[in-house]
Amino acid sequence: MVERFFSIPQIEQQQQQQPQILLLSGPPSSGKSSLLFQFAYNSAFSTTSSSAVFLCNRRKLDTCPPFLSQGIDPSSEVFQRIQIKYVDDDEGIKNYFAAFHLQHPTFPLSVIIDDFADFFDERNCQDKYTSPRGRDLAMIRVLALCQNAISRANEAGPCMLLLSDTHHGDSPRLLYIYKRWVSSIYTIKGDGFGSFLLRTSYQSGIAKSAGNRIAKYSIALQYLVLEGIAEDEGQ
Repeated sequence: MVERFFSIPQIEQQQQQQPQILLLSGPPSSGKSSLLFQFAYNSAFSTTSSSAVFLCNRRKLDTCPPFLSQGIDPSSEVFQRIQIKYVDDDEGIKNYFAAFHLQHPTFPLSVIIDDFADFFDERNCQDKYTSPRGRDLAMIRVLALCQNAISRANEAGPCMLLLSDTHHGDSPRLLYIYKRWVSSIYTIKGDGFGSFLLRTSYQSGIAKSAGNRIAKYSIALQYLVLEGIAEDEGQ
């Protein structure tokens, strides 16, 4: 499913069980926001009635706007079906999903939250829950709310939640939390030559070798550039 992050013809997958909550995790400055926005574009592009919601911090978006893939018209009417919603903290995310049911029956095809974990300030969460693990507790409660909202939306039609996070090692931070709520995890790693590799690192209940693919891409001249997709033999 790495194809969903790029501007290429999408393979019909309606007959397959689609994951409801996904995580994209990668190092800083690896083009995560660009991949997320392309995912949103693909969701809105799939049919004339499809839409996507992009939740993010306004300051971060203004400072580091996502780059489009080459060939996408910035004036395309598809962008009118992508709603950008600014939130400042975990309360903003909670408020959005607490009222998510009010969108019935026209739920978005995808809801995307950029830099999910960054909305949970550690000191504020510790004070709120009077616990040194306050941040973990806050994330778990919000993820539970998100899962419930997305599950109910799927009773009316397909709806996915895509989160992103930043990691500095070889695997996502807070993995012990995400694995409880996320059905698929995609990780990014630099190839050492200026490009990045995107692969599926975790799928709930599915063997890693079950037809996974790896995408190689780069950010060049303010574009998201897909360099190739191949079978992932490194799993």
